[in-house]
Amino acid sequence: MDAEEAKAKLLAVQKELGHEIRVFTNTTASEKPDDVSASATEEPDDFYDFTPEDYYQIMSEKIGAQSQVLKTRKIREAEAAVRRARITKAVIRVRFPDNYVLEVKFQPAEKIQSLMDLLTKVVARPDLPFYIYTTPPKERIKDTSKDFYSAGFAPGAIVYFSYDRPKDSDYDNAVAKEGPYLRDDILSLNGLDLSAEQVDPVHPEQEPKPKPPEVASPLPDPKPAAKKPTKPKWLKL
Repeated sequence: MDAEEAKAKLLAVQKELGHEIRVFTNTTASEKPDDVSASATEEPDDFYDFTPEDYYQIMSEKIGAQSQVLKTRKIREAEAAVRRARITKAVIRVRFPDNYVLEVKFQPAEKIQSLMDLLTKVVARPDLPFYIYTTPPKERIKDTSKDFYSAGFAPGAIVYFSYDRPKDSDYDNAVAKEGPYLRDDILSLNGLDLSAEQVDPVHPEQEPKPKPPEVASPLPDPKPAAKKPTKPKWLKL
């Protein structure tokens, strides 16, 4: 698939879903708690001493907390409105068990339910119930009526996908474990990103050379006008 065909395919899928998306694989292996070595080096005794820096940090945090209490409700609401106005998008990354990641751009005011609706369109088995959760700790997202900003998902967040599969269903359980989790045409978009396109650089010889600034030639100093000789009044010829 050439670049133009890939671009057209990605644009078609984005038009179908109504959002900008990107698919890529998560190559960084997450470290499990069991992999952490138990023979961690112990800190020296003076590590736990209370230093002047610790005192100043605690006092600054205490003063900052008191200043927040003293602020009126209107001031706090105004500051919150300013912070919210600065956030113009919510980039949500959905990680699947097979290490694929689906990145979707939403508006901060959109509901989490819009993400659930989009996932229903792109997963390979929309007939199976699923849910999303955050970690750590693992917390299932149940209230999908919240907007992304109120849920703390703006300007960006990472959530995890899982089928809500019953334990007594062997077939569905196996499919949900092995995958694939995304549709084949969605998986074919792996690595495509329209925002990564770069404009061809301009060669140095093609760049117009800047003209040197024109320096105005200094004007010659005006010579004083020659005075006509005059006769003194007392001189009589």
